[in-house]
Amino acid sequence: MKIVIVGPAHPLRGGLAAYNERIAKAFIDAGHQVVIYTFSMQYPKLLFPGKSQYSNQPPPSLNIKVCINSINPFNWIKVAQKIKKENADILLVKFWLPFMAPCFGTINRLGRTKNKTTVVSIIDNIIPHEKRLGDKILANYFVKSVDGFIAMSQSVLTDLQKFDNSKPKLFSPHPLYDNFGPALNRPDAIKHLGLDPQFEYILFFGFIRPYKGLEVLLEAMANTEIKSRNIKLIVAGEFYTDRAPYDALIEKHQLQQTVLMHTDFIPDDKVRYYFCASHLVVQPYTHATQSGVTQICYHFNIPMLVTNVGGLPEMVPHNQVGYIAQPDAADVAHYILKYFDENKEQNFVQNIIQYKTRYDWQVMVDKVFEIASLHKNKYK
Repeated sequence: MKIVIVGPAHPLRGGLAAYNERIAKAFIDAGHQVVIYTFSMQYPKLLFPGKSQYSNQPPPSLNIKVCINSINPFNWIKVAQKIKKENADILLVKFWLPFMAPCFGTINRLGRTKNKTTVVSIIDNIIPHEKRLGDKILANYFVKSVDGFIAMSQSVLTDLQKFDNSKPKLFSPHPLYDNFGPALNRPDAIKHLGLDPQFEYILFFGFIRPYKGLEVLLEAMANTEIKSRNIKLIVAGEFYTDRAPYDALIEKHQLQQTVLMHTDFIPDDKVRYYFCASHLVVQPYTHATQSGVTQICYHFNIPMLVTNVGGLPEMVPHNQVGYIAQPDAADVAHYILKYFDENKEQNFVQNIIQYKTRYDWQVMVDKVFEIASLHKNKYK
């Protein structure tokens, strides 16, 4: 089949681009033809909270057309006309933010070939973590342009029902992020990062935004028992919010020696060092749907501590591949200590190796075709 993917891809960086590139490869490996239409301008500089939107990594060997301007309606029409000429069987759009709804919704409507193209959306969030005026109106505009949906968490599947209760929808969890290279042994990873091998390391990874609860983890690190142990926290990821409150917490609790702030963007070729150096990855989110960080952990066989919010517990069976804590500092600290006190790493790693087989990319590819088939069968 001919698949057109619309959304972030190289030269853009980040998890969304990595996802679209990886699923494109999965379609190609299954024998399909794929082209990605990505942004020449994704966010205006005024609205982008990070340092750069662009990758310094070499481009993947994929057919990527850089041409979408997210805020220019005339561009959307022009791009849609190009996509329509592709005569695609499936137009696949990953949706994560209502800001993108006018652009994607218009391209979906105008870029399809009548009686042939099925528009499928893989939904990260339909209701965003950080809500803004007009979110529901924008999301509704997008939903009406789509023929079928794949939600990557049950909570998002439930949210989708508020916008539409007739189109086909399936739940399929986030596949493994296996595009960051092979695992390496911990001593080598620690040496590469210049860390002290006498310590045990826990990791907070990814863009730092308010809903990700880094402050909860910093408060947990202030626990007197944790402070007395050879445990250090690595914060690896770029700030997408004001840094000052986090620095204030570190100073307040005198965590300067136990919290290592690696807060530049972590490029793809460095990701494996952070995960492989770590004994435990902590996701102390206060609000969530799902997280690609979990799937990086599965790839590198790293146990996890996640909070009991959104779709995170769906991905981390409690006391099997990690722990599920309440999103408060005391409970997070309790499970950090429990993990190290009970030497759970080896047991959790063995369970991860068995559990992660269900997150193959071919599963997501099959779900996309299943949604397309459900839509076509409904309107025969």
